[in-house]
Amino acid sequence: MTPNCTSAIHLLLLGLGIGPGDEVIVPECTWIASATHITHVGATTVFADIDEATWCMSATSLEAAITPRTKAVIVVDLYGNMPDLDAIRQVADRHRIVVIEDAAGALGSVYQGAKAGSFGIGSVFSFHRTKTITTGEGGMLLVDDDRLFKRCHFLRDHGRSQTKHYFNTEVAYKYMPCNLLAALGHAQFQRIEVLVQAKRHLLSRYRQAFADIPDLYLNPEPPAGRNGAWCTALIFGKSHGMNKEKVIDELVKGGFEGRPFFYPLSSMPAYGGETPEKKCKNPVAYDLSGRGICLPASFRTSDEELLAYCNAIRSILGKSPLVNFT
Repeated sequence: MTPNCTSAIHLLLLGLGIGPGDEVIVPECTWIASATHITHVGATTVFADIDEATWCMSATSLEAAITPRTKAVIVVDLYGNMPDLDAIRQVADRHRIVVIEDAAGALGSVYQGAKAGSFGIGSVFSFHRTKTITTGEGGMLLVDDDRLFKRCHFLRDHGRSQTKHYFNTEVAYKYMPCNLLAALGHAQFQRIEVLVQAKRHLLSRYRQAFADIPDLYLNPEPPAGRNGAWCTALIFGKSHGMNKEKVIDELVKGGFEGRPFFYPLSSMPAYGGETPEKKCKNPVAYDLSGRGICLPASFRTSDEELLAYCNAIRSILGKSPLVNFT
């Protein structure tokens, strides 16, 4: 366990020895925490496009982004969605780069019978206050490789000697978790299926609410698996002529909060801002992000509140309201 998911990614990059002169590939659409420590270790961040069906990194875009300096790819299970991991692993194996799975929002998701977090050389989870399991803040690093595990474990606690008290062999980091928060998370882990099903209940309700409206897209189910549905997102098809800013503005007018689909990271000032070249390089990410919003995902959201929110969206689209869920 770590203080947060971001520090877990940092430890993994450090443990792999990634630094100046190296490149790490990340998907365009994710929260910035997936990428920040690439900069912190001195490596170069490279953005890859996403797949229109999964909203996660596409294998084709990954392969196009690989150079001789590429050392790793951080694959993000966006909103609980799972990428085409078979294709991504084939690309990574062919080019001999390591796969890191950012499963921060995918607790409970399953791909081809394997649970999220079981792919790649290492994976990370988040226990942020918005997540399916929450410790307020917190994260988890999963590693199967013994050498890499020992290295990350060593770096997590000030680089202290394992044989001599209060003796440090490297300047490292303090990424130890809080025991009380760990206990809080462990208790929730005992009922993880109840929590995942509560998230999937929200996704099911949204599917019911918009089933009669064509060209709307919600979190897809992965092949031979399930979507843990940490957060349900909605993509408006082009036929509706909507963008996320317009929808959010209309929701606010009706007294509802609206939250956007993640912006392409390369479009933000932190990474130099949007340019025509960036949009041309990763067009799917820029397109889908512009037409997507995140829907209410709190466990406390009642069916009545969900119905009111969905009817607000239906009204924006010029559709009649639902009386209740079927």
